[in-house]
Amino acid sequence: MRIAGLDIGDVRIGIALSDESEFLASGVESYSCVGQVEQDAKAIAGKLQVLGAGKVVFGLPRNMNGTDGPATEKVRAFARAFAVYSDIPQAFMDERLTTAQAQRTLIGANVSRKKRKNVVDKMAAQIILQNYLDAKGGGCV
Repeated sequence: MRIAGLDIGDVRIGIALSDESEFLASGVESYSCVGQVEQDAKAIAGKLQVLGAGKVVFGLPRNMNGTDGPATEKVRAFARAFAVYSDIPQAFMDERLTTAQAQRTLIGANVSRKKRKNVVDKMAAQIILQNYLDAKGGGCV
C-alpha cells in the first residue's frame, strides 16, 4: 500500500508518497492553497486518490513543549474537512522542526532562496512521511 504524507500550511501543502513496500518516502509536489479549507481538502483528496494512497499521514505541528496550539487545530480541521471528501484512513505524525530540517538540507545543497520556496513544503512532507515509516518499522534507519 502507498502512504501519503502531508505538510499542511497556510499558503502551500506539501505532498509526499511512499513506495508500495512502505519503505521510502518521496516528495511529489507543493500544492498552492486557494485559501478555503473545504476547497483545498477536496483538491488534496482528489490528488491522493489519483496517486493511489491507501493511507494519509498529516504532519501535526505541536509546540516545542509537546502541547497543541492553533497550528495543530488548523491541521485537525483540515483533516476533518478531508474526511468529508475521502475515506482514506488517517494518521498524524509529530512534525516539529521538519520545515527547518528541509530548509537546512536545501541550503546545504546551495539551492537558491527562490527555488527553496517552491520545494521546501514537499520536502517537509517527505520528512514527515519518512519519520512515520521509520517509526512503524518499515522505513530506512
